[in-house]
Amino acid sequence: MVALKKRLSFILESPDHDTNAKLLKVCQLLDKEISYYNWTGFYFKNGDKDELVLGPYVGAVTDHVIIPFGKGICGQVAVSGETFVVPDVHAQDNYLSCSIDTKAEIVVPIFKNGENIGQIDIDSHFIDPFTKEDEEMLNWLCEEVAKVL
Repeated sequence: MVALKKRLSFILESPDHDTNAKLLKVCQLLDKEISYYNWTGFYFKNGDKDELVLGPYVGAVTDHVIIPFGKGICGQVAVSGETFVVPDVHAQDNYLSCSIDTKAEIVVPIFKNGENIGQIDIDSHFIDPFTKEDEEMLNWLCEEVAKVL
């Protein structure tokens, strides 16, 4: 993961791209390098509204362009401000299905100046694929992303 972190830092520090391009490149790199990441994207708080709006992502097209706070895993993280790892989405009552292929999900919040402003959302086609190493790396990534927002 050290080499991956270096590559992610390089993308985020690049003066040649705007923020959305950097975030898309982050999604593309994670999708390419981690075989069990099957949908990788960012959601951000939509102004003063209690909802999330879809940002850059890689993966299948989703109907979930706007997610109300509290709805689904992403909406729950928007309220709790805590990382949520779902080993098996079919065991979750408050899950928004994006794809019949999705079996697990991890959502990590992004904080800027103490405010939960967004999150990275990753779906997997495998049951229980996410490790503590994934969680640590994604928490680190969200801290780095916050610096460029």
